[in-house]
Amino acid sequence: MIDLIQLAVPVLLKGLWVTAALTFVSVLIGFNLGLGLALMRLSSNWLLSGFAKYYSTVFRGTPLLVQIFLFYYGLGQLSLIKDNAALWWVISDGSRCAVLALALNTAAYTSEILRGGLMSVPVGLVEAAQACGMSRMLRFRRIEFPLAIRQALPAYGNELILVVKGTSLASTITVLEITGYAKRLMSQTFAIFEIFAIAGVLYLVINLLLIAIIRSMEHFLMRHESSSSQKSTALKSI
Repeated sequence: MIDLIQLAVPVLLKGLWVTAALTFVSVLIGFNLGLGLALMRLSSNWLLSGFAKYYSTVFRGTPLLVQIFLFYYGLGQLSLIKDNAALWWVISDGSRCAVLALALNTAAYTSEILRGGLMSVPVGLVEAAQACGMSRMLRFRRIEFPLAIRQALPAYGNELILVVKGTSLASTITVLEITGYAKRLMSQTFAIFEIFAIAGVLYLVINLLLIAIIRSMEHFLMRHESSSSQKSTALKSI
């Protein structure tokens, strides 16, 4: 068993960096795209809101694995993709295609999470900002977005964990991340349980680290509320 661990861990750690890279790039693209979709969904323009709504419905209503297969195997069959150098560059590589699928998928969920956060912002604060003469961009940057992030952070933390676990599906299109290397080791050693148990521990470590970061961010963003509640409790005790 010890020999197997010594063999498997260095190999799986190579996949760990690929998993981390897939997660980071996908979340970076997906968050910005999701924020744009959330703003489109709240827009008074029915074309923008309708597009964001149907985009979210399609990507949240179909399995991520199906989306990965459609991007990697399906789009590559289209002459439009083959004739376009930029599009073919994305689709022809498994890692880039996995990032595309993960980013578009998480953008759909992120848009709904951020939309809920933006809708939770008190109307009175927005009206007060308007009365002070704040522009729409300034109001969004200083009031609406910070408050929306506070409300959306717990749910978005869950979405980050789902993205990490979703990267395991990239192994189905030849990407050697944690699960991809685990499959290769399994075929070499036939130690199915042991290899995937170690891989599961690596995913668990990543997710525990993410949970710790999210909780720290929640504590940081809510520090003013906690200090206010402590002051009010102290005043009541006097």
